[in-house]
Amino acid sequence: MKVKRIGFLLGFLMVAAMSIATYGQQRAGGAGARPAPQPIPLFFRETWKDPNGNVAVTQNFVANPDLELKVYGKDVNVTGEGNLPHIWTGLCSPSCAVAFRHKTSYVDLTGKAKIRWIAKTSGFHQIRPIVKLADGTWLAGEFADAYTFDFHQTEFFPSDVRWMKIDMETRTTKGDLLPKVDLSKVDEFGFVDLTPGSGHGSGGYSDVGWIEVYGKPVPRS
Repeated sequence: MKVKRIGFLLGFLMVAAMSIATYGQQRAGGAGARPAPQPIPLFFRETWKDPNGNVAVTQNFVANPDLELKVYGKDVNVTGEGNLPHIWTGLCSPSCAVAFRHKTSYVDLTGKAKIRWIAKTSGFHQIRPIVKLADGTWLAGEFADAYTFDFHQTEFFPSDVRWMKIDMETRTTKGDLLPKVDLSKVDEFGFVDLTPGSGHGSGGYSDVGWIEVYGKPVPRS
């Protein structure tokens, strides 16, 4: 009887071990396992071409051939000062904005889509994100980058930003912060400096270097 009990116990333990091993394989990627979440892809990166001076920015200085440059306002310059090609807003009056339109795709900026850029400011200037939705609506974000010490990298999630409508002809915000915004189909993405530039020298400008947009492409119909 003792031998039978020992045999029964050993058999039970073997079956239990096999069950645990099978469950572990399923959890690790076997049948019925959930697929691992995929990282949000890089939609575009813009680094600017070095103009060898301080000149008005045009499409010729856009390094990414998939992007169309959109400039809102006057006297928006690009410069390579500091060994980092960047936009400089010191001559903008009363304000200015720069945005990019991908030639073949909208971008989905919902969920964990994110923005990275390198920038610095002078005086009380701030850089805010702007988006143009597929229906033509322009929005400016409450998120503001105003770091004055030196160029630094900033990362934020558009879905974590509260948005307000903006008139891009005058770069003036309209109404209240919106309770909900659909960022699933963004036509243009960029930044706005709502403060007049103070000219050359310290006191009032924004510098914006490379920009990275991480989001899912949505084909243009």
